[in-house]
Amino acid sequence: MTYATHSLKLTARMIKIEHSIFALPFAYMGAFLAARGWPGLKNMLALTVAMVAVRSFAMTVNRLADKRLDEANPRTQSRPLVTGELSTSFAVTFTLGCAVVFLAACAAMNPLCLKLAPLALVWSAFYSFTKRFTWLCHFVLGSVLGLAPVAGWLCVDPSFHLAQALLLLGVTFWTAGFDILYASQDADFDKQRGLHSLPARFGVGPALFLSSFCHVNTAIFFLLAGAAAGMGWIYMLAALAVCGVLFWEHAMLSPDDLSRVNVAFFTLNGVISVGLFIGLLLDLYCA
Repeated sequence: MTYATHSLKLTARMIKIEHSIFALPFAYMGAFLAARGWPGLKNMLALTVAMVAVRSFAMTVNRLADKRLDEANPRTQSRPLVTGELSTSFAVTFTLGCAVVFLAACAAMNPLCLKLAPLALVWSAFYSFTKRFTWLCHFVLGSVLGLAPVAGWLCVDPSFHLAQALLLLGVTFWTAGFDILYASQDADFDKQRGLHSLPARFGVGPALFLSSFCHVNTAIFFLLAGAAAGMGWIYMLAALAVCGVLFWEHAMLSPDDLSRVNVAFFTLNGVISVGLFIGLLLDLYCA
């Protein structure tokens, strides 16, 4: 294996590139809704590059900000920045490179996207520091991913609509809900370190309840977004299926048994984002 290939694999591991499946389908949903069909190759390429770049930027900022915490947490001690497989200087350079690529991709979209791009970078980086002072950190992360459908829409149509806001709220509550589940693994560690995750602040049991509350809101906002965008029965059926998957996700976990949190976090949430996007496509082209 060459040095470049090895570094690429380590970088992909550092930013968890496979988790791009969470945000990308929602960005594409925004683009397809704005175009009421295929948004065009140029828009799709620019949107994809921008989404991957900003997510890589945010994840690397998070890894840099949390490096000392990750060194102390047994669950995260194998991360490349902790083991030294990737250097801090490499991560900083990679972060700056991602920011430049993101700005270039936004410039290829339209002037409004370019104007909003610096704000998107600042907000996506800000999340990494919020758990140091507020249990609302999960909702800040949610709002970062919630910008995905808005970004997709603005890429195609630089104007604002009700459906965008409803999708933003749906994705925000969805992300906050599953991030609370994921953070429950580290409730004791976070409490010891004075971090303000919701499970550390209120306990795992109440955190799971609040996560369920978030996902009830998710289902409502996805349905309202479909109505606001004039979607038909296929999309609505897909949104209802999302409700079922969310219910299943919560049925898998309890305060005394978080052993299946990774299945709930990655597998089922990947099904939700991709499934809702497929439902939207089928509705646009078949209904």
